[in-house]
Amino acid sequence: MSEDQPAHETSREQGDADAESQAGHAELLAEFRGHREGAGRSPHTVRAYLSDLRGLLGHLDDTGRGIQDIDIALLRDWLSRSHAAGAARSTMARRTAAARGFTAFLYRSGRLAVDPGPLLATPAPRRPLPDVLDEEQAHTALRPNGEDDDSPTALRRTAIVEVLYATGIRVAELCALDLDDVDRERRTLLVHGKGAKDRVVPIGVPALDAVDRWLHAGRPHWANAGSGPALFLGARGGRLGTRTARRDVHERMRHEETGDDISPHGLRHSAATHLLNGGADLRSVQEILGHASLRSTQIYTHVSIERLTRAYNQAHPRA
Repeated sequence: MSEDQPAHETSREQGDADAESQAGHAELLAEFRGHREGAGRSPHTVRAYLSDLRGLLGHLDDTGRGIQDIDIALLRDWLSRSHAAGAARSTMARRTAAARGFTAFLYRSGRLAVDPGPLLATPAPRRPLPDVLDEEQAHTALRPNGEDDDSPTALRRTAIVEVLYATGIRVAELCALDLDDVDRERRTLLVHGKGAKDRVVPIGVPALDAVDRWLHAGRPHWANAGSGPALFLGARGGRLGTRTARRDVHERMRHEETGDDISPHGLRHSAATHLLNGGADLRSVQEILGHASLRSTQIYTHVSIERLTRAYNQAHPRA
């Protein structure tokens, strides 16, 4: 500040500069968002990345540097501060991925002369073994009970639990199903997965029967002109949302004597584990679950091995 420049003018100029910087960041993030959504990334992932990148750009401002100054040292400093603040390993892995995607975008758009992203190492997240039902618990959870009346809600809940366990699909994939996605002749579902990738998965007769009961005695009560082709509907006739679907699963499972409150993802874990226990090969389970990498599927082999080891230790006389 010069001697003849009032302090309030300097403060105002700094505020104007900060506002201009924030506006530029917002415009840049909006462009990045369009780029990621155009590449078929899920809205949830894009939102998480944008939240991470706001933190990165805030760190950039704090250090008095511009977009063109992003380098490996700055990225590592930002990530180390996140780690020191107590960020979980999974959060660190996501922020690393967000930073790599962002610097690649900046490089391709000519804003960076060199892309430092590939120099970042991704921390391997700890992967806890998922909670799963055993086969007997699954049988108990899926048998008819007192809730199995003819109300649309009960019929929908039963159909949802049956489909999730029978196919191992994600709850968002279940909510995206349309009427024509059910092929009764081949006993398959056309599933619209992550990254706009469709796949066909088999579905068992009990699950198809539960879907038919919902379609004949449940869905007509709620269907209206705005329902469209959605397979599962909410009480107002619109496509079922993931939050309601999760609530349906918890409500249905709480009526069972399984000892656990299993989530939709728990049913997915259970389906994968039981497929492997029944002799399905890992590649087939990968295709059914819609995993891009076999590594994502291999966690279920650990679940099976853990249970096998526990049974061996309990039963073998020389364990």
